[in-house]
Amino acid sequence: MDMKLELVAVPVTDVDRAKRFYVERIGFVADHDHTVHEGLRFVQLTPPGSACSIVLGVGITEMVPGSQKGLQMVVADAAKAREELLARGAEVSEVDSQPWGEFVYFADPDGNTWALQQIVIPDLSWRGALFSAAGSDSETIRARPTLSE
Repeated sequence: MDMKLELVAVPVTDVDRAKRFYVERIGFVADHDHTVHEGLRFVQLTPPGSACSIVLGVGITEMVPGSQKGLQMVVADAAKAREELLARGAEVSEVDSQPWGEFVYFADPDGNTWALQQIVIPDLSWRGALFSAAGSDSETIRARPTLSE
């Protein structure tokens, strides 16, 4: 059975301020903004290219505003994404380089935190050199012997 994450609640104190931040500073698309009644307002925002959205609003979650920590989105180029966010007026971290990826961090006005991750594909070219050193027959190198050995 396939399951796809559709919606993540982000608790905020001021829905309009948060909506402006995510749309104007971060570049999310405003999909819906519906006030059902005084105690229920539903604002759905989607990062460009994402199948998963966030929801802000009134009567949406019991979480404390600013308590959503460590939300993460994947980008093709962390440095470029950082520059785009800076150009939009967002406050973002420097690029944090790790062996498993490049990261840029930001927080919304309530302190909900996010990371933009550029996935780094490891350099596996050394494997070709290893097989070349052993000869053209890749069967020469095995992780473990076969039953016939």
